[in-house]
Amino acid sequence: MPLMGSLYIGASGLQTGQNALNTTAHNLTNVDTTGYTRQQSLLGSKSYITLSRNPAAVSNQQYGLGVNYSAVRQVRDYFLDKTYRKESGRSMFYEVSSEVLDEVETLLGEMNGKDFQTSLTNLWTSIQELAKDPSSSVNQGLLVQRSSEFLSRASVVYNGLCTYQDNLNIQVKDKVNTINKYGRQILELNEAISRIECGGVEHANDLRDARNQILDELSKLCKMSYSENSLGHVSVQLEGVDFVKGEMCYEIGLHQDATTGFYTPFWPQNAEYTIMQDGSKNYDITHAKVFDLEQTVSSTMDTDIGGLKASLLARGDHRANYSDIEKDYDSISQSIVMNVQAEFDQLIHNVATAINKVLADACDPSRGYLCDRDGSPLQLFQKVTTDGYVKKVDGAGNETWEYMEEDYSAPDTMYTINNLKINNHLLQESSMLGFMLADGKADYKTGEALKAAFTEESYRLNPNVQKKTTLVDYYTDLVSQVGNTGDVFKSIYANQEATVEATFGAREQVVGVASDEELSNMIKFQNAYNAASRYINVISEMLEHVINTLAV
Repeated sequence: MPLMGSLYIGASGLQTGQNALNTTAHNLTNVDTTGYTRQQSLLGSKSYITLSRNPAAVSNQQYGLGVNYSAVRQVRDYFLDKTYRKESGRSMFYEVSSEVLDEVETLLGEMNGKDFQTSLTNLWTSIQELAKDPSSSVNQGLLVQRSSEFLSRASVVYNGLCTYQDNLNIQVKDKVNTINKYGRQILELNEAISRIECGGVEHANDLRDARNQILDELSKLCKMSYSENSLGHVSVQLEGVDFVKGEMCYEIGLHQDATTGFYTPFWPQNAEYTIMQDGSKNYDITHAKVFDLEQTVSSTMDTDIGGLKASLLARGDHRANYSDIEKDYDSISQSIVMNVQAEFDQLIHNVATAINKVLADACDPSRGYLCDRDGSPLQLFQKVTTDGYVKKVDGAGNETWEYMEEDYSAPDTMYTINNLKINNHLLQESSMLGFMLADGKADYKTGEALKAAFTEESYRLNPNVQKKTTLVDYYTDLVSQVGNTGDVFKSIYANQEATVEATFGAREQVVGVASDEELSNMIKFQNAYNAASRYINVISEMLEHVINTLAV
């Protein structure tokens, strides 16, 4: 082997040792950096030079040219990455759902230091007192007053649910903007990684770390799948639709409902549209929605992944009322806020209509008993937009009052929280109730009928609940249902968090930096560097000896 050529072997050892030390130092520097992936130095041998070939020998006569610093690779496990991202998305789904239930439970339990349950209890107490002495003007006034307080508190709770619904709507918009930002960042990193690695020598590991961190965060927001091509470009699909592919990022659009103001994420590339006079596009998102919210939430079908979907489901698509339970309960059953809105409004509707019905059944128009000033049956709870009764006159000139049936397609005909008020005439003159029969005796029958309306077990929270309850216990059952559902979601979330932590720990065993291991590598590569240095010194001394000897 040429003596001068031996210097190249030593030089390769020095260079390789230095590069390996740099990699080790880089690992140690980033031991606490979030998203950093441990890098590993790959060493190989340079090509051999063959001096002679002897078929009878075990091997040819060759000598090597030293060690080669092949590459610096990231140490990652594709399957652990995929599992972690899927489970963290599921964990975020149940975390958001648990937070929503906690907020709803707070709204139902306590508002400004006075809870709704107190107003319902006070109303029930006033009815009990009225049943004891219906003719008492004090008891009659107390019933009207407690009814007013009941309706006022109900409006506060319902409006609180609506306000929280609006907050969830803002969260939906923010999450979509964040997803689009991540998409643009992935596209930029794809291009940067491709430029650096196109030569096939250098690896853009730090940029890959940044991209992997973005994929981790993106997986928490929605159901995601991804793949990497030979150019180092990562393609991302959200809910089965291309999001980042090639040189394009197909950003999610937001369609705002003109009535509710609620945002619906959709894919602009899949939506039909018409060009308006001002040049803007009017999208039809019917077949371009990002999420199918009618799917049953199930871990088996992977329909419980992503914080964005959880926020959309919890918010719902409109302000719900009791008619949603009667018309199509399945359409609101998976929405936490809409479900509670509808069940709560159903309570108010049942209380209002039950009291009104008792008064209407006892009404005697012939003597104006329990009649309003216009002669119609007296209603304690009136609709804001329409009348409860309409006067009808037959051919003989006889006047009757016809009850206006509620029409679910016409909200102004329904007894909902937002369409209820206390009869102004009763607020001014509660003695209009009277509760005195024609013979001058107190009307105990009507008082007992009011009590019976509150104690009759004929109400259910929703069609899926078999237990029947009373108006007195309805609200307690509603709060208990919310609390029990919250406990279930919290339990699922806790189990899911344990799964995520276990998967994260397993992944960290692969991608994480172990300082002890890196220090061991540092000693190893330091010794290799020193050995190469000494080797060069020996070759240098030999060359000096040969040259000096020849010179003499």
